[in-house]
Amino acid sequence: MTSTPSHAEPAPIVACTISRDVQNFDLLIEDMEALLGEGWGDLGFAEALPFLSQPEASEMEFVAMAIDAIDEPELAQLSTIIAGAKERGVKVILIAEDVTPASLHTLLRQGADEFVPYPLPEGELAAAVERLRTPPPAPQLPAEVAEQGVKLKKGGDGVLIAVQGLCGGAGATTVAVNLAYELATGVKDKQPSICLIDFGLQFGSVATYLDLPRRESVFELLSDVETMDGDSFGQALVSFEGKMDVFTSPADILPLDMIGPVEVQRILQVAREHFDYVIVDMPSTITQWTETVLTEAQIYFALVELDMRSAQNTLRLKRALQAEELPFDKIRFALNRAPKFTDLQGKSRVKRMADSLGIALDLQFPDGGRAVMQACDHGLPLATHAAKNPLRKEIVKLAQQLNALGADDAEAA
Repeated sequence: MTSTPSHAEPAPIVACTISRDVQNFDLLIEDMEALLGEGWGDLGFAEALPFLSQPEASEMEFVAMAIDAIDEPELAQLSTIIAGAKERGVKVILIAEDVTPASLHTLLRQGADEFVPYPLPEGELAAAVERLRTPPPAPQLPAEVAEQGVKLKKGGDGVLIAVQGLCGGAGATTVAVNLAYELATGVKDKQPSICLIDFGLQFGSVATYLDLPRRESVFELLSDVETMDGDSFGQALVSFEGKMDVFTSPADILPLDMIGPVEVQRILQVAREHFDYVIVDMPSTITQWTETVLTEAQIYFALVELDMRSAQNTLRLKRALQAEELPFDKIRFALNRAPKFTDLQGKSRVKRMADSLGIALDLQFPDGGRAVMQACDHGLPLATHAAKNPLRKEIVKLAQQLNALGADDAEAA
């Protein structure tokens, strides 16, 4: 427990960390000290339940249980600690690093009140404690009311931007999600309205990357696009932090030919009528309606990497589109996980690849590292999870360019 000088009045212990070794979570120590000063202590897993049974634990406000992958085999003990804290009326904040979703689900089901990923996003522990101290919200609306979705208004400018990966793991969904968020938050005066559409009908992961529910109304809309209007489209949308609206992929796997060019064109038309920007996350597969999106889009980003599979797939796409006399020149290729500025050999490989394929690779996104994967796993945009990440900085620049172009077009009109 935290020690105090003998001549000073001991600070009341209002919270404790519970971990295998709290020194492994130095950011947690800093945040606890900033939040509570000396009014907190530290417990090991074996000490937690005995301490919670003591009279002085009755004044405890919360415990912060910090775990990582090494602690997963002790899931039963961790669950018992959480249950013991809840029995004594002590709130539990779960702080986890590299823990599987199944284990997190189990611990949250045991009664953990809040979950915060580690490394701790700035201010997130304080926000979690504030939520614990806030009285419970009013009862939730009935399910049929909660499913009403988003109320839309007409008047969108309808700029359509598509993003597609030309190889598995190229990062197209990550770019689409974060580009949509940066477009939505990058203008202070008058924020544009943003709609993010996940056309990955089988394995689309936009909902996962933003921690959003997949509504049954998405499947219902896709089953009857002909009768869709602005109201029914709005019912299928989910709002993310009140900043942008998201059309997620369905809850179940659907065949890609469930919708055709006519249906896709109708969805895009309605979305463009109600939003300033429509960002479409395309499946990596070429479908019968890929041509529709390519033709309708003002900008079509194709994500590649500096490897042989990306080069081969780019050549195959180029041949296919040119054979059908489709606008291959509209595609703007973007290199993900690009070499660093000081990597001259890597820069040379990029130039050789672009020259041999006959394309431009002016847009290059740096490797954001492990923080990008963590943000996606925790359902957070990079702006929230890792604001200073180099990948996020490049996406911010791109969003600023697009917003500036939109403003210039509006003035010209």
